[in-house]
Amino acid sequence: MANVSFLPAAEGDYQDALDWYRARSQEAADRFEAAVDAALQTLRDQPELYGLLDDQHRGCVLRRYPYTIVYRVVSGDVLIVAVAHSRRSASYWKRRT
Repeated sequence: MANVSFLPAAEGDYQDALDWYRARSQEAADRFEAAVDAALQTLRDQPELYGLLDDQHRGCVLRRYPYTIVYRVVSGDVLIVAVAHSRRSASYWKRRT
């Protein structure tokens, strides 16, 4: 099982999205959080399951939500680079290390 960690900017992406849902309803925020947790568990179990977005990044599209978890596998572990909204330009996270 792989360890999962977030870049600080990716953690910020996630918190911003969670806050947005929480401002609408706690139930919506809870469902979003559960969807992210389920995706992270899949990444722990099968880090190379999702297709490549470029030469090193992979993308896990969240069910029912317009977000993609952008990550890379580093020494068998998962590093979350972005929790990217589908309407946002894909290039914003490419400068993150």
